[in-house]
Amino acid sequence: MSASPGSGLWRFEAIGTTWRIDTAQPLDARTRAGVGAVIDRFDRDWSRFRSDSLVSALAQDGGVVPAPPDAAVLLDAYAAVSDATGGAVNPLVGDALARRGYDAGYSFVDGGAAPAPAAWRDEVRWDDGLLAVRHPHTIDVGALGKGRLVDLVLAEVRAGGGGGAVVDAGGDVAVSGTTQRIALEHPYDSARAIGVWAVTDAALCASATNRRAWGDGLHHVLDARTGEPVRRYAATWAVAPDAMMADAVATALFFEGGPRLAAQWHVAWVRMRTDGAVEWSPTSEAELFT
Repeated sequence: MSASPGSGLWRFEAIGTTWRIDTAQPLDARTRAGVGAVIDRFDRDWSRFRSDSLVSALAQDGGVVPAPPDAAVLLDAYAAVSDATGGAVNPLVGDALARRGYDAGYSFVDGGAAPAPAAWRDEVRWDDGLLAVRHPHTIDVGALGKGRLVDLVLAEVRAGGGGGAVVDAGGDVAVSGTTQRIALEHPYDSARAIGVWAVTDAALCASATNRRAWGDGLHHVLDARTGEPVRRYAATWAVAPDAMMADAVATALFFEGGPRLAAQWHVAWVRMRTDGAVEWSPTSEAELFT
């Protein structure tokens, strides 16, 4: 990771996306190294694209391992999203994604639909400092993991004394000590926006079916109950106090239970249907161009 020229702007590539960190003051080398260590630790624990990660080892052999620091917060939130969506969101969807071609080697060769194990909480246990998988399964934290990592990076940046900060990891954005106007990219035309959302001391996360899409209508947002890509919604945006919560709701909004979960968590949102219609929550403060 190398800093771009300029007082408080740092761009780098990590976990398969472009990061941009803007701060009031330049980050020193120690803080940058701390950010790199946070990202590497999270990736070594949770990346299903790395053969040396913890979740790859569990996918190979199952078993019991010391739980990563994030296990409880991630999987507790996953359980809430799973309940709200009737099981459409499931942390064992990793094997279903790989079968459709979104695998560790990015083969993008479709092997057909296969549902994730419905009774996933009988297969995965996280308590007493341990993470256990009864049978070999691929845990995928993509529904909210990047949001969690954005929160961890922002905490590291703030500890380094960067002042007001904006952390943007490929569209998952956390804002601290400032206001950021964020465009809501049109899912069918990246040169256009459907609106703008002003975010202050909060996070905005987005998800869209045009990102990580391949083959004949395949993309990364699967209904875990069927192994099929979602078809009703094309893009979602959510604003919450932290990025993990915003990321979780942005995923849930592709399914019927999403708005109910957002209301329970006091999260504002916007979503676009595949027919172009736009829906939003009563609490949304987005300026929509519709």
